[in-house]
Amino acid sequence: MTAPVEVLNAAGRGRVVLLCEHASNRIPAEYDGLGLSEADRVSHAAWDPGARALTLRLSQALDAPVVASTVSRLVYDCNRPPEAASAMPEKSEMIGVPGNVGLSQQARDARVAAIYAPFCEAVAQVLYTRGPETVLVTVHSFTPVYFDQPRAVELGLLHDEDSRLIDAMLDHAGRIPHRRIERNEPYGPADGVTHSLRLHALGRGLANVMLEVRNDLLRTDEQVAAMAQDILALLEPALNEITIKEEAS
Repeated sequence: MTAPVEVLNAAGRGRVVLLCEHASNRIPAEYDGLGLSEADRVSHAAWDPGARALTLRLSQALDAPVVASTVSRLVYDCNRPPEAASAMPEKSEMIGVPGNVGLSQQARDARVAAIYAPFCEAVAQVLYTRGPETVLVTVHSFTPVYFDQPRAVELGLLHDEDSRLIDAMLDHAGRIPHRRIERNEPYGPADGVTHSLRLHALGRGLANVMLEVRNDLLRTDEQVAAMAQDILALLEPALNEITIKEEAS
């Protein structure tokens, strides 16, 4: 039986820890496909296309441990708390999810125990032996057209209450002038998307960022490699600057 979470490069000694909550569109057999069509099961509603591949590229460059869900976010979205309706959504954009309609509290609790709790435990275990200089980076992708509206942003840098890492990254945006970069776009804290940052980083005082990459820019290995390099052009100097500021304070 496939575990609901995978930990990759667990012995990585880089400063960054990477999370990929929407890495997979796998729907375990016991959920009977959630009543979805094949097209819906492979759509962006079920996962973040390209996000896992990008995460692995960043992990290799940064020697960073990775914690990734192996279950579709339509079964349980590990970037949402159990009480949120969007943790097990009845509808995602224009796609209905029949297998999530009218879930009992018992059924919801069972999914929390089977998927969300192991993910959170894996993150806690990776972070347990690491120091306060650790930086948490979550990796996501988003669809270029949402509710029939095109999105121009290519790389979103999202934060909640702690913006120090993103502030430093944006200072280096001139290094990749060919990218359309925005702060807290196409989503932000008001959309409930910073749950992982709040739960795993803010409570530990860790600098953090949520990366949102438009998924049409992650369709080939070459595109993934190029995006990873562009992200590193912002992230690596920002990490150095935060280290210097922390040592000086």
